[in-house]
Amino acid sequence: MPQEPKPRLLLMGLRRSGKSSIASVVFHKMPPNETLFLESTTRIQKDSIHSFMDFQVWDFPGQLEYTEPSFDLEDIFGSLGALVWVIDAQDDYLDSISRLNKTILAIQAHYPDINVEVFIHKVDGLSEEFRTDTFQDIVQLISDELHDNGYENAPVHFYLTSIYDYSVFEAFSKVIQKLIPNLSTLENLINTLCNNCGFEKTYLFDVLSKIYIASDTRPVDMSCYEMCSDYIDVIVDISELYGYEHRDRKIKGEQAQEAESHVVLHDETMIHLMEMNKYLCLLSVIRNPEAKEKKGLIDMNCRTFQEALNEVFSRSWEEQEAEQGQLKARPDPEH
Repeated sequence: MPQEPKPRLLLMGLRRSGKSSIASVVFHKMPPNETLFLESTTRIQKDSIHSFMDFQVWDFPGQLEYTEPSFDLEDIFGSLGALVWVIDAQDDYLDSISRLNKTILAIQAHYPDINVEVFIHKVDGLSEEFRTDTFQDIVQLISDELHDNGYENAPVHFYLTSIYDYSVFEAFSKVIQKLIPNLSTLENLINTLCNNCGFEKTYLFDVLSKIYIASDTRPVDMSCYEMCSDYIDVIVDISELYGYEHRDRKIKGEQAQEAESHVVLHDETMIHLMEMNKYLCLLSVIRNPEAKEKKGLIDMNCRTFQEALNEVFSRSWEEQEAEQGQLKARPDPEH
């Protein structure tokens, strides 16, 4: 049986627009300040990301003319995924917009299902007013040119991003969510959990990248999202300190397989974290005083959600690991 192709994120844009910095910060946990020392990408960098859903990130050099006949478009755009085009908002972006539109026109006829996501990047250096004007100008320029070439309401989505805040994680969350076939089922499950437990907001996070793969359908509050992201870092650091096995450490009582934690902030807001498996964790923001007093009910509902979650991901990580184990156990035919 042929293996399903992994969804592919294609990072494209002009040189020095910030593509490699974005990939390093989001998928390799590099501190943003260290990206200043990254060298320019000179060839296509292919990264395989192993998480709740295996996917690939391809980082393209800015000078590469991949729409020329010498390149195989099927090899680049043929796999289901997203084209993430990065525009440096602090630079002259007319050339970048022209290249983007040329790329969209080249692939739309053959690959109409690929998601086109535009990251208007490095906005941390712009004032609020100039940021808004730049965003509107870029959206207008791209839409007008595509319209002139016969593409009415082209499926292009825009995000303001920076590696120095959480905006790039928020943008990638939206990009990844479009690649999850059962997203609506996950959202319905989280909505039910929120309503039953009195949660204000709930996210299902990928622990490795801090991208949230689903949330309830209430509007996202960025300050709330940032709190939850920071809390993941705290729990991951503590888990690394105390979660390893040691021959002199004696286990006292039954041990939980997944980490679970909550913290109450100065304004009485409670953040509740529960690991779902080794890839995903559920983070909930609770402001209702009555809900906070029903910890047992919250835990029970979260465990029920965990069971439903593992059923939704029928192509589960346990099955993948079993397959990998069988491959490793298979004898070498040469011996």
